Amino acid sequence: MAGKPVRPTNAIDQTRRMLSLVTYLRERPGAHVGDVARAFGITEDELISDLDVLPLCGTSFRGGDLLDIDTDGDRIWWHNPDDVAEPLRIAADEATALLVAARAVSTLPGLREGDRQALLRATAKVEAASGEAAGASSRLSVTFESEGGVFADVDRAISERRRLWIRYYSPSRDELTEREIDPIRLVSVGHTYVEAWCRRSEARRTFRLDRVAEIQILDEPSAPPEVELRDLSEGLVQPAAEDPEVVVEVGPGGRWVAEYYPHDSADELPDGGLRITLRTPDPASLRRLALRLGRDGRIVSPPELADSARHAAREALAAYDGIEAAQDAPRGAHEAHGVQDGQYDKRE
Repeated sequence: MAGKPVRPTNAIDQTRRMLSLVTYLRERPGAHVGDVARAFGITEDELISDLDVLPLCGTSFRGGDLLDIDTDGDRIWWHNPDDVAEPLRIAADEATALLVAARAVSTLPGLREGDRQALLRATAKVEAASGEAAGASSRLSVTFESEGGVFADVDRAISERRRLWIRYYSPSRDELTEREIDPIRLVSVGHTYVEAWCRRSEARRTFRLDRVAEIQILDEPSAPPEVELRDLSEGLVQPAAEDPEVVVEVGPGGRWVAEYYPHDSADELPDGGLRITLRTPDPASLRRLALRLGRDGRIVSPPELADSARHAAREALAAYDGIEAAQDAPRGAHEAHGVQDGQYDKRE
């Protein structure tokens, strides 16, 4: 019965084999060990090893729910196949979570009608199978952030191959810009974005839907150049080798930057901080990072970006000091400068 394995095996291979083995043994009560081993291309020793594990498996850890399988060395017997043959029932908490999510998705603007109807049919089946859990789930609801109108227009423009005009807020530059874009696809990576060919920059750009202040579907056809769709499984920000290099130094309290931002290197500093080298297509966007870090970090290079970050920090401090002084001044002083309580121009 002993012998060498036919081929190397690992935990994944063994798991797949054992799942198939359960079905095989159910259909062949009293199967011979040698026949089963040959059918699965393994040695009898490997099969016996699998059979030692199967009694630890089942629909729960209670004794009656475990697989009662054993062997006398020649034949394999499964003593309770009918006890574990009942279809699994969805638990109440699982049904509630599934139904709430399904109902929320079915209300999304821009969801194609065919997809909506298919989802509603599936929801009805889950409701019928879940009993009281369906009633509990009806008392819960989820509301998505309001970007549905923009989503619907972008989705329609993609379907009809039409160009879009948008007014878009760029937080890194704190400005609204008007652009014409040829939408390529909608993607969801934390937020919902439209990947498009921007006619203003003549390059591929990604726009976050909740930053679109205004949108219009144009009559002009959308004609984006042929571009290779990026794999966004690693996140939306995936710097290219030709993007500008930025060096940031952070103290111990800013080490999270190395975990949050893709980077080329992160070298330890004597004080427990890091010197991080990264690339970004929009270096100006890192000014906000510098402001957020405060005393826990600074931009080292390029010099012009470091100067810009320091200037932004001074402006923020000056604005804060101005507000604080106005709040401390008597009410008459406020009115003398034309400023009333609650009317300060607050900058972000």
